[in-house]
Amino acid sequence: MLRKLCLALSPLLFTACTTLSDMPVGTPLSELHRQFGQPSVACPPQSPQRFIWTQQPFGQLAWAADVNEQQELIRMTQVLTDREFELLTQGQWNKERVFCHFGPPAEKDYTPYVGVKMRVWSYRYKQNGVWPAFMYVYFGDDGVVKHHHPGPDPLSLREERPFFDF
Repeated sequence: MLRKLCLALSPLLFTACTTLSDMPVGTPLSELHRQFGQPSVACPPQSPQRFIWTQQPFGQLAWAADVNEQQELIRMTQVLTDREFELLTQGQWNKERVFCHFGPPAEKDYTPYVGVKMRVWSYRYKQNGVWPAFMYVYFGDDGVVKHHHPGPDPLSLREERPFFDF
């Protein structure tokens, strides 16, 4: 009896675990809001309009939903990836463009180097889809991206000393 009940309920359990990446093209924006709540970022209206749901500051994922004029999903993208960060090398990226593409950073700071003062936004993500990392994005005084590079996530640098943990 219990086995039959478990088998009968298992499809329901799997359908209840829909994620943003599972949303089909054409899904109304209102349905995304209903299932996942308000987005972290709603960029200024343009075509397409972009909405971002992010796990920052401590998570490593952010999804960007691009919707058309009819408020229907045309594309859902996981944006905190090496491939997406490589887009920063193409054209000019200002703070608004970075914010509307990747969402809010995990941290905002300034470079700690003598004589070099740049604004740095740090995004927590999985480098190569595996390693806990930060992507550091540097802005000049003009607010334009000057440089970006990955580095280890400071939260993952905890020393593991199983035999000497006193």
